[in-house]
Amino acid sequence: MQKQRLGVNIDHVATVRNARGSVWPDPLRAALLAEAAGADGITAHLREDRRHIRDADMEALKAGIGIPLNFECAATAEMQAIVLRLRPHAVCLVPERREERTTEGGLDVAGDEARLRDYLVPLREAGCRVSMFIGHDARQIEASARIGAAVVELHTGHYSDLHAEGRAAEADAELAALRAGATLAASLGLEVHAGHGLTYENVAPVAAIPEVQELNIGHFLIGEAIYLGLGPAIEEMRRRMDAARA
Repeated sequence: MQKQRLGVNIDHVATVRNARGSVWPDPLRAALLAEAAGADGITAHLREDRRHIRDADMEALKAGIGIPLNFECAATAEMQAIVLRLRPHAVCLVPERREERTTEGGLDVAGDEARLRDYLVPLREAGCRVSMFIGHDARQIEASARIGAAVVELHTGHYSDLHAEGRAAEADAELAALRAGATLAASLGLEVHAGHGLTYENVAPVAAIPEVQELNIGHFLIGEAIYLGLGPAIEEMRRRMDAARA
């Protein structure tokens, strides 16, 4: 199968920094270490409340890294203006609620189709590849194709939770639904990515889905870096992804 790309999300380097109210650790330094370790892209989520990544971080990442920057954000006017100013390689639109700890589900593209279609136009004109972070539901995949998205990123959080809880039959059913969603998306001309909650223990079945061209992984790798260092943590994830593809 085609070699799968690994995007490394460095949001939680900023979480640690902000907990102390300091300038350390630096998300850009983490991104450069990830790049040196073989990451194919860097993902960062600029939330409306700036709870981790901040505007200056996005500017530093865009100027400082030599691999593609995937700018995650909500589909708001404020974020659209920032994206159009920075012009990252990719933009991944995600649902966002202030009270959530992390992104809890996929974007309801089908329920907001007209607005999102218009929202995408200037982003595409600026040269950004636009991705919809969605569940595996066929309605959401089909709506993403209709509005002109280039990519869908399938939310693997539910699969990851079921796997961690030892609910094997339910995890297998969720994995089958992810496979079906990936097949449908690819048949509609969408590039397929996946991510959320992936670890060394659960990544192989997702990495083995032929249509999934990229995985975006963050929280686990930043946590594992405490024990191994960021470079070795990324290299081990890369090894497991490659083994699953083989």
